[in-house]
Amino acid sequence: MSTPTRTAPAHWIGGTAVAGTGATIPVVNPATGEVVAEVPAGTTTDVDAAVAAATAAFPGWAAVPPAERARLVGRVADGLEARAEQLAATITAEMGAPITLSRFAQAAFPVAVARSFAGLAADFPWQEEIGTSLVLREPIGVVGAITPWNFPLQQIVSKLAPALLAGNTMVFKPSEVAPLTAQILAEVVAAAGVPAGVFNVVHGTGPVVGEAIAAHPGIDMVSFTGSTRAGRRVSAVAAQTVKRVTLELGGKSANVILDDADLPRAVEHGLASAFANGGQVCGALSRMLVPAARHDEIVDMVVAAAARYTVGDPLSEATRIGPMATRAHQERVTGYIERGIAGGATLAFGGPGPVDGLETGAYVRPTVFADVDPRAVIAQEEIFGPVLAVIPYTGDDHAVEIANGTVYGLGGAVFGEDEHALRIAGRLRTGQVDVNGAHWNPLAPFGGYRQSGNGREFGRFGLEEYLETKSIQR
Repeated sequence: MSTPTRTAPAHWIGGTAVAGTGATIPVVNPATGEVVAEVPAGTTTDVDAAVAAATAAFPGWAAVPPAERARLVGRVADGLEARAEQLAATITAEMGAPITLSRFAQAAFPVAVARSFAGLAADFPWQEEIGTSLVLREPIGVVGAITPWNFPLQQIVSKLAPALLAGNTMVFKPSEVAPLTAQILAEVVAAAGVPAGVFNVVHGTGPVVGEAIAAHPGIDMVSFTGSTRAGRRVSAVAAQTVKRVTLELGGKSANVILDDADLPRAVEHGLASAFANGGQVCGALSRMLVPAARHDEIVDMVVAAAARYTVGDPLSEATRIGPMATRAHQERVTGYIERGIAGGATLAFGGPGPVDGLETGAYVRPTVFADVDPRAVIAQEEIFGPVLAVIPYTGDDHAVEIANGTVYGLGGAVFGEDEHALRIAGRLRTGQVDVNGAHWNPLAPFGGYRQSGNGREFGRFGLEEYLETKSIQR
C-alpha cells in the first residue's frame, strides 16, 4: 500500500509548486498522533499571488470551447482513478477514514463526480433563444473554494469539476487538518492538460487564508463547505464585495421509519449512514424517528447492529469506524455524549470513555441514545460523530414535525410502503430525501434548506451555480 511520507507540500500557484516562506502547520495522523507531513501556513500575500495567477488565466480558459473543457475534466477523472490507491492511503493517514471507506468512497466518488460533469457539456444549454433575446451562460470569473476535512478530495472535486467546466479559474484552500490530497490533485490537474493558473492551491488556516479568499476583490464567487458557524462568517466577509456565495453547511438529518417499513432494512441503512466515516458526514442520518409503539423493538435491533461496527486501526480491512479526525474533535464528540447522558436520554449502547486498546488515538465509542426528547441538545445540534439519537413519535404528523424541527435541512430518509414513504418525503423541509435506501445519484442536486446552506452541488444544478446569465436583446 502506498503511504505518505513526512514532507512539506507547497502551495500550487500558476502551475508550479511554491514553497511557503514562514511557519508550517503539522498534519497529524489521528490514529497514532504521529506528524505525517507539514504544510505551509499561507498568508494574504500567497492569496494575492494565487488570485493574480487565476485572473491572468481566466480569459484564455473561458474562451476554450465547453466540449474541450469537458474533455479535460474527464482527463482529471482518469488521473484521479490512476492514483486512487495513493489517494486512499493519504486520506486515511491524514484524517483517519477506514481504508475500505477511503477506497470505496473517499477516492472513488470524486472520479464519478468528475465524469458526471464531463458528460453534461454536450447537452447543456450554453445559449438559447427566448423570444427576441439570446440568453448566454458564461463563467463567473475567479472562484474561491474552501473545503473541510471529512471528505477532503470529494468536497473539492465537487466544486472543481463544475467550476472548470463552466470556464472559471479557481483559488482553493483545503482544510489544514487534511490538506495532502490537494497536492496530488494539483499534479493530476496539471497532467490532464489544464493550463497553468486555472487551478491554484493556498494552504493555511480559515482565519487567515479563508478570510482573505472570502474578502478578496479579485474573487468573484466563494463556494464553501463546512460548519454553519463558519459559513455565516464567510457570508459576512464576502458580502463586503457582493460576490456570489454558495454554502453547504451542517445537518441533523432524520431517518423516518414508518409503521409499515421493512424494519431490518431501515435500521441497517440508517445506522450505516449515522456511523459512516465515523459519523463525520454532513448528511448523516443522526436522528432515527420511530413509531412509539415499536420503539423498544427497534432499539434492540439498533443495538445489535451497532455491536457489529468494529472500531480500530483505520488501515485494517476489518475496521468500520476509525478515529475522529483530530483530538479536539474527539473531545467535542465525547462532550456531546456526556451532555446526552446528563440530559436524561437513555444510553443504549457505547458511551463516553476511551476505546479499549486504542487509548493513544482520537477514538470515540459508537453510541446510541434511546427515547430521546426531540428538543434535547443531542437531537438539535450537529455532533459530527458516531452518535445516533432514537426518537419516538406518534403518527405521521408528529414524525414530520420532529423531522422538520431543527434549524437544519440538508438530508433525510424515509422507510415505509412506497407511496406512504413518498408522501412523507414530500413534506420534509430538506434538500435531499432518500426513500427506502435509494442509491446515491451524482447527477441529482444536493444542498440545504435553512441553516444547512444555499446553492446546489452535482449535476446540471451544480453546474449552473458557477455560471452567470446574460441576456442579449435583439
